Amino acid sequence: MIWLILAAAVVLLFIRAYRNTFDVHTNYVSIPLQPSRRLPDPSVWEPLSILHLSDLHMENLSVPASRIAADFAGRPLDLIAITGDLLDRHKNIPKAVRYVETVTSLRPTLGTCVVFGNHDYVLSLPKLAMLKSELERIGCRVLVNEHETVYHHGLPLHIIGVDNFSTGHTKLARSFQNVPDAGVRLVLTHDPNVVLHMRDFPYDYLLSGHFHGGQIHWPRPFHLAKMGKLPKLNMVKGLHRVDGRPFYISEGLGQTGLNVRLRSRPEITVHTLAGAPSVSAPASPVLQEAAATLALE
Repeated sequence: MIWLILAAAVVLLFIRAYRNTFDVHTNYVSIPLQPSRRLPDPSVWEPLSILHLSDLHMENLSVPASRIAADFAGRPLDLIAITGDLLDRHKNIPKAVRYVETVTSLRPTLGTCVVFGNHDYVLSLPKLAMLKSELERIGCRVLVNEHETVYHHGLPLHIIGVDNFSTGHTKLARSFQNVPDAGVRLVLTHDPNVVLHMRDFPYDYLLSGHFHGGQIHWPRPFHLAKMGKLPKLNMVKGLHRVDGRPFYISEGLGQTGLNVRLRSRPEITVHTLAGAPSVSAPASPVLQEAAATLALE
């Protein structure tokens, strides 16, 4: 009898965990830019709105792209950022491209930027090249250890795509090569563990994913211990900072392995990079770090 009760409990838990994959949450994050050598007076910076999606995982995805397009239709967006793990299997390349194309119908002012994650690198090199070219065909910028500068209300925004850290594809020096000094630096990457190696690579904000918020976060996501140092520091989702610099870890839209979530939900994030009130620029990097820290506390 007790085995029947336990089996029923497991089935009910699995059903609940599966239903959670449809319960997408939209989170809103506002980041005040701090004075720096690159932007001495942040008050001149108009708020920048970024729709952030991560870990689409076409194989296990319960949130239709049409829902995202409908939910954000009519809302002003400056940029869409997709931070990796679109798929595992090459047969899903057309599905992934259609999904992204539906989302890009929101027509953000500055377009859509994509970086790859560890699951994308499961593809063979020719299939990965096909995914990249198909995303570019629909108008996305796919950034592989490189940057692109766009202009937001006349001011430079440097979008820096750092390739996936956990698979050894990160090339920080190449990613930041020839990035102009003036302007705002936004880093897109998949595995946030790379922030622990970026002390000498200044940026204003970083977006990432990778951990799925644990996906099965019960009682704790112990399984993430093998996924780098950040989980050991209890940094698996949300807003954090390292070396005084803010970065965000999305819980992602899709799932890997089983299509279930416990104490985790699919996430869409809208980030706003806003100009802080005008003050004198800090005289040293130490003061810059202190200002950034105080702004996030």
